[in-house]
Formats: sequence, C-alpha cells, structure tokens
Amino acid sequence: MTCQECGLRPASVHLTKVVNGHVEQTHLCGTCAQQKGEFQFFTDPASLLQNLLANFVGQEQVAEPKTEVRCSSCGFRFSEFRETGRLGCPACYTQFRSELEPMLRRLHGTTDHRGKLPTRRGQAFERTRRIQALRDRLQQAVQREEYETAAKLRDELKAAEAGGAS
Repeated sequence: MTCQECGLRPASVHLTKVVNGHVEQTHLCGTCAQQKGEFQFFTDPASLLQNLLANFVGQEQVAEPKTEVRCSSCGFRFSEFRETGRLGCPACYTQFRSELEPMLRRLHGTTDHRGKLPTRRGQAFERTRRIQALRDRLQQAVQREEYETAAKLRDELKAAEAGGAS
C-alpha cells in the first residue's frame, strides 16, 4: 500500500479516526505523517500520555464553570488541565473533583483505585477492604433476613477486626 498523500513511498502509518460513528482511515508514509503533524506525540514518548489525556479531555462535554475555579493550593486552572493533561498539585484532584470524576469513570469504569498496592501498605489495605466487604455482606444478609448467614458473617467480621485471618 502506498502513501495516500504523496503516492511515492510505502505507507507505514495507518490512522483510523472515528468521528460521530463515521470511520475514516488514512494511510501515510512516515515523512508525510510528520509533515501533516498527525503523530507529533510519537517523537517525544514522555508526552504521549499527556497528549492523549489532553485530546480526551478536549472531547469531553464537561460544562466549564462561569468563573474559572482555581486550585486553592497552587492556583492551577482546569482549563490548563484541558490543555496539558496534567494537574498542578495533589490538591487539584479535590478542587476539580466534579470535573474529573465523570472523565475517570468513562476512562476506567470506576473512580476507585484498582491498581497495584505498595508492598508495605498492601496487607493493611487488603485487611481494610476485606472488613468493609464483610460489613456490606452482613448488612445485605440482615436485610434479606438470612440470620444464620448473618451470624457467620458477624463472627468472621469480629475475627477480621481482631486481626485474625479467617
């Protein structure tokens, strides 16, 4: 397959764009792709994620606040996040929570962290997660009036809270 732009060199870059359900495919050689600026982020691998996030956020239909809110800690604006794909400081996550949550839910399907846990803190976190799951199951069993199951879950919960692993 030859480049659709110059028609001289073999196509090595294959671009597929989906816009409003319409699929457009473009096949370019490396030179034409660079000249068109389609793949600038590949020249700097460190900025790949930043550019992908910036493009994704640019397509989000998030309502901009009438007066732009700034992070109370670093003064960063959400419009800067839209441009760069990066936040200014850890407090930005709290400050821009209402704008970030819908985007994170679309990207990951949830806003809860589901990744790796640090080795030294992982056991404590897993224990906390297990205790919370037992509490939830206990509450559901009581609501369904499954008292025998609830009693077993209560005993498991007590053992887990005491530090035992049952």
